[in-house]
Amino acid sequence: MRRSPWLPWIKKWGVSLASLGSGLLTLFVFRRGLPNVAWIVGYLLLLWLLFAVFTQLRAPLEARGRRLVLEAADYTIQTLYHNLLLFVLPSYYASATLTSVNVWFLLAAAGGALLTAIDPWYRALIHPRRWLNQALLAFSMFAALNVALPLVGVRPFWAIEGSAVLCALALMPALRRSGGSWIGAWLRAGIFAGVSMLLLVPLRAWIPPAPLHLARAALARDVSGLEPLDPLKSPVSAGDVRASGGLVAHTAIYAPAGLREPIAHVWKKEGRAVTTVPLTPVRGGRAQGFRTYSRKADFGPSPAGRWEVDVVTE
Repeated sequence: MRRSPWLPWIKKWGVSLASLGSGLLTLFVFRRGLPNVAWIVGYLLLLWLLFAVFTQLRAPLEARGRRLVLEAADYTIQTLYHNLLLFVLPSYYASATLTSVNVWFLLAAAGGALLTAIDPWYRALIHPRRWLNQALLAFSMFAALNVALPLVGVRPFWAIEGSAVLCALALMPALRRSGGSWIGAWLRAGIFAGVSMLLLVPLRAWIPPAPLHLARAALARDVSGLEPLDPLKSPVSAGDVRASGGLVAHTAIYAPAGLREPIAHVWKKEGRAVTTVPLTPVRGGRAQGFRTYSRKADFGPSPAGRWEVDVVTE
């Protein structure tokens, strides 16, 4: 029988396309809500366990010629990377601001999910490079922990810092493999954790505040019962602003149950901050979001321009 010319193509790309299809199905299922924290923790633990075990056993298995076992482990780890990033991707998409610097973290998560779905790309780029595999592990675990910790009531700032520490400790088996004892690996992991915590303090604006996200936003003349009255659409004339005595920025912010997070509205003109209004801290658990607002009456002698309101967390 003549061999079908499609077989090599299917062998190379078939599994990748099936993986990508299942990933898109996952996004469809979770697009309206946050992923279950139990799933995230389960994937994290399984991923770290496989990574730790096969980091230590890789050399002995290679010496014994157990290539099939190693390939199965590598493929399982790749699949866990893929599914873990897909679980948290909807949360980062909801919380990211596409015109801010935190969109780069969203793009990195989406790129990691795509890269781990396409086997030839993953095999060519990630698999031969041990340091890149470790970087992908750290990024995947950090992205997942940063979503999971606020779901159990950890403040987003401390979730970022705690995620960095846990990721550094998770890399300890790989740090020991580089040489030295377990004590040395603990020391290197501790230094890595400390440096990561310090770097993330000024860089936290680059990370979307998942799982917090803006559920609704409106510009209005006034509010009643924490609901906007007569919502406005741009452009708004200076005469309308004077007639209504100012403008109100109304926002509803989703946060998980048990979370309490300080926020502020930052009124900007042409991209420059003019007024910062601290607001009542968000209390999580409301399906429609925690409703709050700020009012601005004084727009200066020259109010004309492009105004915007940023909702800022710690």
